[in-house]
Amino acid sequence: MAMKLPIEGNRIYYTDGGMETTFVFLDGIDLPEFASFPLLDSDVGRDRLRDYYHSYLTIAVEQDAGFVMEAPTWRANPDWGAKLGYDAADLDRVNREAIAFMRELGTESGVDEIVVSGAIGPRGDGYVVADAMTAGEAAAYHGPQVQSLAAAGADLVTALTLNYAEEAIGVARAAARAGVPAVISFTVETDGYLPSGEALGRAIERVDAEAPGAVAYFMINCAHPTHFADALEADAPWLSRIGGLRANASTKSHAELDAATELDRGDPADLAVRYAGLLSQVPEMSVLGGCCGTDHNHVAAIASAISDPSAAWA
Repeated sequence: MAMKLPIEGNRIYYTDGGMETTFVFLDGIDLPEFASFPLLDSDVGRDRLRDYYHSYLTIAVEQDAGFVMEAPTWRANPDWGAKLGYDAADLDRVNREAIAFMRELGTESGVDEIVVSGAIGPRGDGYVVADAMTAGEAAAYHGPQVQSLAAAGADLVTALTLNYAEEAIGVARAAARAGVPAVISFTVETDGYLPSGEALGRAIERVDAEAPGAVAYFMINCAHPTHFADALEADAPWLSRIGGLRANASTKSHAELDAATELDRGDPADLAVRYAGLLSQVPEMSVLGGCCGTDHNHVAAIASAISDPSAAWA
């Protein structure tokens, strides 16, 4: 039987929060190049990853929800891997091992519906469009990682913090060639537009038009709800393509977050209420997690707000 996608049904699926900000700012772990995947190469690193995911899986069990196991492979692509001493063979290995590790943790979790996703990050900086690729170049660049994740048995590949449409189209095409569904998650600035200046809805429409059938659903990540709420046009056809949200805890801009030396955890209760409100505004949204500055406490607050709206104000 084919795996059911998180958006196929009326069930909520939770996922994790700001992995890298949790490790760096809360745990004091050194993550060169903001990359979590090297943790897979040590027993100590795997133990920390296991504890990290367990804190979120517990929420899914308590809420009788599904869970998307997002592998720690956001930086496991050629350019970032090279900066960390990983060649093509190393990256193929670590991407495959990440999916196996996610499958193992999911099986042990007690959550009855687990979706294993291979995370893909931007080639460059997620906040700034520089050296932009064409869609064809992006498909060629991301293709090897997509292929490794798909060959390892990932149910999905999720491209997070993409900031221009051509890279998203390339990822979607690479996923189609590998025979695995893609999820595309765009980030936006405080005005609700992508860092490229393109409107969110227009970017979604372009990806669907230029990579037809490749994208299972879209998400928004690495932005606070106040940044994009006004961009969610009521009754716009593309709104039904948004299936998930991984918002930042902070209302700060990308530039402000880049310059920050301390973690801004925002207001978990306020963030939770905003998530609950967005669920009624975006009818297909069913995958909920966090991004920069969020941890399992934020996701627990979101879960409480959804199951009991008054709990978010407690």
